[in-house]
Amino acid sequence: MITVHAHRVKQFGVEFYQASFSAKDIDRLVKFEVLGYAGSIPKPTGKTGPGRSRVNWEVLEKRISESETAYQRPVIRRKIDELVAYYRECKEAGTLPAIPGAVIITSEKRFTFTPMSSHHDLGLLQIPEEQGVLRVLDGQHRLLALHAMSQAGEQMSIEVPAVLFDALDARQIVELFVTINAKHTRLNPSHIISLSGRKLYPDPNQALAHDVVRSLNEDETSPLHGQIKMLGTGRGSVSQAPLAEEIVELLETVEKIGGAARIQELRQGAKRFFLNYVKAIVGVFPTAWAGRKYSIRTGAALRAFIRVTPDIMARGRELRRDPFDFHAIRETIKPWGERLRDRRFETEGEWKQKLAGGTRGTVEVLARELRDALR
Repeated sequence: MITVHAHRVKQFGVEFYQASFSAKDIDRLVKFEVLGYAGSIPKPTGKTGPGRSRVNWEVLEKRISESETAYQRPVIRRKIDELVAYYRECKEAGTLPAIPGAVIITSEKRFTFTPMSSHHDLGLLQIPEEQGVLRVLDGQHRLLALHAMSQAGEQMSIEVPAVLFDALDARQIVELFVTINAKHTRLNPSHIISLSGRKLYPDPNQALAHDVVRSLNEDETSPLHGQIKMLGTGRGSVSQAPLAEEIVELLETVEKIGGAARIQELRQGAKRFFLNYVKAIVGVFPTAWAGRKYSIRTGAALRAFIRVTPDIMARGRELRRDPFDFHAIRETIKPWGERLRDRRFETEGEWKQKLAGGTRGTVEVLARELRDALR
């Protein structure tokens, strides 16, 4: 056990602690992790010029794990570089504190608090002396910068103020993380989408939308493989959030109009349907999909394709086909190739003219054209 002096705080039934740790102890106890999916997380973002960074990124990145149960964003290299430089300035000048504000820490294991006889909210806090027993809810970059300096052989003999929670469940932790970050540091909407449904609140439509988009990005047979910016980062050209939001609206519409049977059917076959649907779209507009001078793989176009899903499925049933089957979907949307053709998506052609009404207008205009072309 590690024992530190602490102040016990209670707010609306929630109990937590204020304490401080040596840089060495907190580095040893904390586990650094980011939200990611096996092998899909990009390298930490924020490029640094050759020779400009003094951080050993190869060593630092080995300390950072990725997990589907985590909630932190991918690491921003530039931010850590700036913090390391600032810490060095503070150390050399001795006129400013390096970390004047508390980092926020959580633990799945409970602490033991022994109050002083004279003051029941002041006392000693015992924390299990285990590597990785603590998780950073706010301040991960600050502590990673400390770790980077430690790995470089620079010892920071400072006390790190911390606020510690040991009684929050997983949902409360994620909700607190979003509350702290969504407005003040502009948490990426795609990152929130990944936290929603399964972690932030129990919304099956949000969870399914996330799973469908992730499947389109990760399935090696998907025409959108690696093209979606999951968590708002990566090399993809399409953001995760708008697609997921469009799918959520679709699910809500189907549930409202089609009833329990239709929404259950769609939920069970959603991944299969959208994978086959995108493959069929590629078959109908091969030139546009493969060409650089087309806008068919943009968020606006993909949202329009998602928006007409109920029409696609209804038409498939009229043809007495399985609406989730690739061949049925391809047959259903075949008229698009004859009536709209690839040139509809030429960036400098009709697409640009209709984009004048804004992205939202473009989505609805294209959706209307797609519906009309099915008739």
